[in-house]
Amino acid sequence: MSEQPAVLIVDDSPTTLDLMSAMLRAEGLAVRTADSGQLALAAIAAHPPALVLLDIRMPGIDGFEVCRRLKADPKTRNIPVIFISAANEVEERVEGFRLGAVDYIAKPVQREECLARIKAHLEIGHAFLKVERG
Repeated sequence: MSEQPAVLIVDDSPTTLDLMSAMLRAEGLAVRTADSGQLALAAIAAHPPALVLLDIRMPGIDGFEVCRRLKADPKTRNIPVIFISAANEVEERVEGFRLGAVDYIAKPVQREECLARIKAHLEIGHAFLKVERG
């Protein structure tokens, strides 16, 4: 049996990482975490996840820059990125989509909506890989 693809959660808040991890693990999803943009990029390079949940506002390398780098690299450009952020400015959401994100989840996260969005994008990503591989 092959290893289940993981969701990588990237957020500088330990509380958010713990809550999101517990929620996704309770649904049977494999979860990895990173508490900075730099660690996220290293984790993705070492073992690409099936999906990235990415906070926008982090010290150092912010979520926009992480997304920009992922989408610029042929090895990682097809990994779906969902931004998660407490910021609700339309400009930030639009910028995220412009950079290649597939979705946006506002904090505080609403459990059922968050899970529905994640599962939908995991299914779309899985279908895309099947088509891409032939």
